[in-house]
Amino acid sequence: MKRLFFALMLLALQMTFTHTAAQTAKQVLDKCAAVVSSKNGVSAHFTMTSAQYGNTSGDIAVKGRMFRASTNVAKMWFDGKTLWTYMNKNDEVNVTTPSESQLQVLNPYNFINMYKTGFSYTMTKSSGSYRVHLTAKDAKRRVQEMFITIDQKSYHPTEVKLLQKSKWTTFTISRLKKDKLADAQFRFNSKDFPSAEVIDLR
Repeated sequence: MKRLFFALMLLALQMTFTHTAAQTAKQVLDKCAAVVSSKNGVSAHFTMTSAQYGNTSGDIAVKGRMFRASTNVAKMWFDGKTLWTYMNKNDEVNVTTPSESQLQVLNPYNFINMYKTGFSYTMTKSSGSYRVHLTAKDAKRRVQEMFITIDQKSYHPTEVKLLQKSKWTTFTISRLKKDKLADAQFRFNSKDFPSAEVIDLR
């Protein structure tokens, strides 16, 4: 009887610890998302390393669901519905309506909305950072795992790592700052690219 009681106590403590750790990880992610979800927008520099999509670096700005990104290969604008992708080499703009799964790859800050449902959490601390590991509860979900590294003082995300189709994509983020961004900055302006061919794929 004593052994049974002891075993039940251990089980209860383990469940409490797991729940508390999950809650703590969620709170850290909530604070990080609040920083990135600044009302007027944020901007940062990023580097992407991916076995599936290749390597690149550039600048990104985010305001709510909207984002714009610029690299040496392409420039993108997303106003929450429509995505414009300008290819530097071809001087052409592709206009599409991206799916949520496509946005997960294009926007390293998409985790702001992704983490809130459908994931379980664990968290570790090291070298002034939180490292949150998210695992999808649904095996059919496109992103099966995420690692998000967050600065303990500023709650700025410094790295976002995604597992899709058994391949990892890593975004390293630096120079994050709050900005004052007009909505128009997240839409393609043909006046800035007068010779570009516009290809509407919607």
